[in-house]
Amino acid sequence: MKLLLAVLLGLAGAAPLEDSKECQPHSRPWQVYLDRPSCSGALIDQWWVVTSFDCAPTPYSTVATLGDHDLSSEEGGEQRALVAEVIRHSPYRSALHSLTLVRLAEPARFTPHVQPVALPSRCPKPGETCSVSGWGSTVPNQYGRTDRLQCITVPIVDDQTCVETFPPYIYWGVMVCAGQENTDNCLRDQGSLMVCDGQLQGVHWFGHGCQNPAHPTVYSKLCEYGDWIHSTISSHSPSLPTTTTTTTPSF
Repeated sequence: MKLLLAVLLGLAGAAPLEDSKECQPHSRPWQVYLDRPSCSGALIDQWWVVTSFDCAPTPYSTVATLGDHDLSSEEGGEQRALVAEVIRHSPYRSALHSLTLVRLAEPARFTPHVQPVALPSRCPKPGETCSVSGWGSTVPNQYGRTDRLQCITVPIVDDQTCVETFPPYIYWGVMVCAGQENTDNCLRDQGSLMVCDGQLQGVHWFGHGCQNPAHPTVYSKLCEYGDWIHSTISSHSPSLPTTTTTTTPSF
């Protein structure tokens, strides 16, 4: 009976996911895979990807894969581009920053599997439910990349709880914490992305939820970075060839 049910679901295109924390395929079309190091990033426009400081790749040595779900197989909607430029927010781990902007060597082509995510128009609110996605284990004490994109659901934790949980040198005011005990609070991808109400609100910084489920995980608070992101993109726009018009001389 179970075999018959699986066959019928497969024929209907509704086969259950093998892992309860596996994302619905291609439900996060902004998710980008960076192969060196193995990290996630978020596509924010046709040229630019946001990732964490620890995931900063090497220009022209790292391949960014867009539109992927299962890294172990070709699904037909993938796009690949070399990383052309890497801009870390500096200084790192001051009162502010753990963020990197990555420019692709060629622009993304928007398709149903490749779409940018919106940058924040507001900051996340305590208690708000958000989704975190990445190619990493969701099981404490298990390491390594997963082939299929994983998703967990986390609540935003208020700043005071974060301040009281971590030593002062770990938590700063522009970070945002998410995840609590008795929730899915572990995803081992150094560039995992937190999206709330369709907006990119966090990029992984400290993954404490994998060490202690009672501790929230710390993310860079993207709502505080809009000015830096927009100014960096404006000042590092790729040089595009200009179109010239050839006039045929008349005799």
